[in-house]
This record gives sequence, C-alpha cells and structure tokens, in this order.
Amino acid sequence: MKTGILTLPLHTNYGGILQAYALQTVLERMGHDAYVISLADKPLRLPVWRMPVKYARRLLRNLKGHPYPIFYERKFNREKPIVRQHTDKFIRRYIKPAVYEGYGSIREGDFDAIVVGSDQVWRPQYFDDIRTAYLDFTSGWKIRRMAYAASFGTDRWEYGRLLTAQCARLLKRFDYVSVREDSGVDLCRERFGVEAEHVLDPTMLLHADDYALLAGSCGMHDGKRGMMCYILDDTPWKAALTASVAESLNLQPFRVNSRVEDINAPLAERVQPPVEQWLRGFIDSRFVITDSFHACVFSIIFNKPFIAVANRGRGVSRFRSLLSMFGLESRLLDEEASPDVQALVSGGIQWDEVNGRLSRYRDMSMDFLARLGH
Repeated sequence: MKTGILTLPLHTNYGGILQAYALQTVLERMGHDAYVISLADKPLRLPVWRMPVKYARRLLRNLKGHPYPIFYERKFNREKPIVRQHTDKFIRRYIKPAVYEGYGSIREGDFDAIVVGSDQVWRPQYFDDIRTAYLDFTSGWKIRRMAYAASFGTDRWEYGRLLTAQCARLLKRFDYVSVREDSGVDLCRERFGVEAEHVLDPTMLLHADDYALLAGSCGMHDGKRGMMCYILDDTPWKAALTASVAESLNLQPFRVNSRVEDINAPLAERVQPPVEQWLRGFIDSRFVITDSFHACVFSIIFNKPFIAVANRGRGVSRFRSLLSMFGLESRLLDEEASPDVQALVSGGIQWDEVNGRLSRYRDMSMDFLARLGH
C-alpha cells in the first residue's frame, strides 16, 4: 500500500525529524510503501505589496533597541543551507519524500492512504490553512485516511466557530483517528463530535537500540557521562537550575543544540548539530535537563533520569500528558518555582515500571497503526 505521511515541514527540529522518521520506518516494517509528503523548497519571499509596511515596522523595531534584520528574507535564504546543513543531510539520507509544489498538487491515485501526524499538526499557527491537516484536498477521493498521534499542542481551543465546523466535517471522513495527548481525546469529542484514541508519539514505537544504531559513534561529547542540557528557550532561571543540578550531581553539563532560532547570533553559532549527535547526547549522559517535549520522550526511551521545565510558549499539555502516562509527573517543573533540587536528583525513577508501561502502550499504538492495512 502506497502511504503518504502528512506532517509539519522538516527543518532543524530534532523531534519533528525523528517522529517522521519513526512513523515512516514503522509503516515500512508493516509492509507499506511510505513517503513523507514534502513541499518543494522555495526561497522565502515577501510580497511586494507588503514590503513598505514590513520594512517600516522592522526599522522601527531596530530604533526601539530590538535588533531585527530589515531584509530578513535575504538573510534567511542566504543562511538556510548553512544552518540546516547537518539536519538536511539526515533528512536526505533517511526520509523518503514525495515532493509537491503545494498540497493542492496531490492527486487522487498518488496514494492509497494518507496518515496525518504526528507532532502539532492540528495547531493552526503551523499551517497556512489548517484544513490541509484535515485532508480537505482529498474531498471525494477513495482513499484511507488516518490521524496518528495528531496533536493540538495545547488544551486551549484555538479554532474559531466556522473553522471548528469545517474541520469537524473533514475529520468525520477519516477512517481512524488518534491523538498524542489525553486532552486531545476530549477536544475531538467536545469540539468535533469524533471519538479519538490516545496513542504514543511515533518516536516511542521504536526502541533505544534503533536510535543507538542511528547515533553510531557520532559526536562523542567531551562531557561523556555528564549532564545533557537541551534548552530551547534560555532564561536566567533555567541557567540557575542547570548549575544547581550539575553541582548537586557533580556532573559536567554539555549542550547538544545551537542558537538556531536566534537570528541575530553569529552564523557559526546557529548551525544545528547533526541529528545523530543529538541522539548521542542521551547515550553519553547520566542526567538530562530540558524544556523540550521530545527530549522528555527520548529521556524515557533511553532510561535517563531527567528534569523537564514546562515550556508555556510551546505548549504545556503535551508534557503533562506524556509524563502522566508513565507516572513521572513529579519530573515537570514550572519555571520560577523553587524546587527542592536535592529531592529531585536523589529521587530515582522506577525504570522497570516505566518500561512496562511503555511496552503496553507501544503494543496498543502499533495495533492502532496496523488497522491502516486491514
């Protein structure tokens, strides 16, 4: 069965890349001919009619002391191949794409089935038109439709009334619907009138050994067996927490990410390290501190004790849902709290219990995904 995977665009986000890789890999192992639906790479351009207002706003922002490139699009296009050189290499090597000019270019007969997911595919801010993520372009087609571990990213409703009605109608055409968060089950029922199942993020369908093979010996860290720090949004509070935990554990902290999202940082500091090096970071660590959802996921996969800082800007419900599945709610901290660091680092995780739960959830999730071929 030729199966398309519709997910968020792949660029420098490790979790986004690896969830697509994992879903494609599992589908291939199930006998599908799986492709990740991708849009043709095009230069970023600002419409001519928007230029005067955009440039004026950027100039004003600079005058107020908030640096921002006035000709951002030129800078982005010039630096993109450099910033993404390592992650693009992984994508070219491991992701099998089906490339289109736009989602409207996909034709009936191109695929026997399309799987939407995973990641925050149902969060409106991540699509030009969120109806794409509900397969509006497949209207009238004879095709199997599945949502696998789709995420709204938040438990707050971000759709207007009309959009809610339109997406509800589209989702009712799906043959199978599953979501990544327990709050997503409630949102599907209450907002769309659709019963959804709660499944694992696709990365958790693979095993630690699968990822260790990917990592190989890439990027052995100087702080081997130290404390991995994967922080997306640096703050003084997180820096203080990191220093306190490192001192308490007597571990050397090491980072596995660049300043990729800081457009004002020197280019050399924005180059995102290889995916394999990110995976290696978990293998080389004895403890993990992160504000990333997928770093929590991989800490669980690799059985690494961790502390997660709730990242409100990127969606907290994802963290709570994940950690509650494994009885690890105590590992989540709200920023600006006053945690008992000694209690956190000395309180061990019962990995036998966690791994038992993971095995059961994995079996249930694989059973759900297998329905696509029935």
